[in-house]
Amino acid sequence: MCGILAVLGCSDDSQAKRVRVLELSRRLKHRGPDWSGIYQHGDCYLAHQRLAVIDPASGDQPLYNEDQAIVVTVNGEIYNHEELRKSLPNHKFRTGSDCDVIAHLYEEYGEDFVDMLDGMFSFVLLDTHDNSFIVARDAIGITSLYIGWGLDGSVWISSELKGLNDDCEHFESFPPGHLYSSKEGGFKRWYNPPWFSEAIPSTPYDPLVLRRAFENAVIKRLMTDVPFGVLLSGGLDSSLVAAITARHLSGTKAAKNWGSQLHSFCVGLDGSPDLKAAKEVADYLGTVHHEFHFTVQDGIDAIEDVIYHIETYDVTTIRASTPMFLMSRKIKSLGVKMVLSGEGSDEVFGGYLYFHKAPNKEEFHRETCRKIKALHQYDCLRANKSTSAWGLEARVPFLDKEFIRVAMDIDPEWKMIKPEQGRIEKWILRRAFDDEEHPYLPKHILYRQKEQFSDGVGYSWIDGLKAHASQHVTDKMMLNASHIFPHNTPTSKEAYYYRMIFERFFPQNSARLTVPGGASIACSTAKAIEWDSSWSNNLDPSGRAALGVHLSAYDQKLATVSAANVPTKVIDNMPRIMEVTAP
Repeated sequence: MCGILAVLGCSDDSQAKRVRVLELSRRLKHRGPDWSGIYQHGDCYLAHQRLAVIDPASGDQPLYNEDQAIVVTVNGEIYNHEELRKSLPNHKFRTGSDCDVIAHLYEEYGEDFVDMLDGMFSFVLLDTHDNSFIVARDAIGITSLYIGWGLDGSVWISSELKGLNDDCEHFESFPPGHLYSSKEGGFKRWYNPPWFSEAIPSTPYDPLVLRRAFENAVIKRLMTDVPFGVLLSGGLDSSLVAAITARHLSGTKAAKNWGSQLHSFCVGLDGSPDLKAAKEVADYLGTVHHEFHFTVQDGIDAIEDVIYHIETYDVTTIRASTPMFLMSRKIKSLGVKMVLSGEGSDEVFGGYLYFHKAPNKEEFHRETCRKIKALHQYDCLRANKSTSAWGLEARVPFLDKEFIRVAMDIDPEWKMIKPEQGRIEKWILRRAFDDEEHPYLPKHILYRQKEQFSDGVGYSWIDGLKAHASQHVTDKMMLNASHIFPHNTPTSKEAYYYRMIFERFFPQNSARLTVPGGASIACSTAKAIEWDSSWSNNLDPSGRAALGVHLSAYDQKLATVSAANVPTKVIDNMPRIMEVTAP
């Protein structure tokens, strides 16, 4: 991940303004420690902090077209850039960077090229012919991006809040799947998939179609010119990412440059569920496994840094971000600059434990749509900023645009959780990779119950956070919470504690409005709480709050669901893809 900052139309082309833009850009240097760049055209400034993953030698930014009239600053990876280059035979590219195609696509197609990009990205493009500009963010919001407006009429763009919060009159999260055009003076959605309308799909489930779509999503993300690895919690999602990566790594350019043995990384408290499961998967796959331990006190000591970098006061995001933040620092210290991760699967397949209570397939599907649309405020924000805090890039194959299309087009009846039929959460994904002849994973890992990351690193982590917050937030403080924090009023001492820290770093009203609110049970949306009347009395984002579902629920007596009954096998006779061309 890189860090981008743009100040556009500020009516100030002075040296002092340039110095201020550089100063603000340095607040993003953790995202891109490899190089800094700035471009100024009159009162428009484009700044960049680079994390060099593709073409480290010559891909510094900003990037330009042939005559340097089109200028681009980009944060992201364009996985189909080689294909796009071939479609532009009359253009001369200055670098081998995957992002170099953006300026040239604009020359050919104007503002209508964004949907041609396959990847994760946020970018600002300045056309110096008329000083017009466009800003775009990827379909789901994997990369973080904010937009702000100054009293002088300027438009500000930043990868993180801290790049613009002190200089804008108002700012907000840039909506995923959208483009902002200065010519049109506003936003327009460029990403319009069928699922976005929440209409109920009817395509029958084909396990091999789903399997191949996900394998392709993982394979294209092996494009790298630097050392990389996989985050491995031992749960279904990260284990599948690791299994596919290990199976297809041989023959890639990455394997040629860095070796064909995959490195895997896991974090947890001593004795945590994730550490045990991850070690077992790593041994099965033959990865070079790196296990990082932290204590509850280590996590508590990091909370302020985490909130500064993650830029949220959402309880579940902070709980999960802290171990990921600590692990990312360790990973970067080993010389690794990119990792593959398993975010997004639970939203696409209804993997959270509260989906057990979905009343019908229609509500199940609508909830998955709501969850995907909100990912940029939760898991994408966590994965992007926890890793970027240390100059590490996270890639998320479950949020591949084509894979989401395939998965969200399946009749949701197949996604419904039916324990009496042996169909636990994410059953269709598990079945797609249940290959008897060429197993991807051990059966008990393939059918391991969902653990939210903040639970899987060790149940005492959340309990420790709650205890720490109780020592710093009194009952008297909670009585006045609605007056101190009228927007998204904290309903627990833990939430109050995080909110105090956030407000110290980001005191502006616009900042607090960027964080979502509302009641939640085991990471549900507020709407899904209606599925079970008992949940309204047990609101907590932990998976263990899903009483009657989680095998280690807060109330053990209510945990009755079994994850047994492995379903019918699926055998794919398709030969492995052993050769992947990566730039």
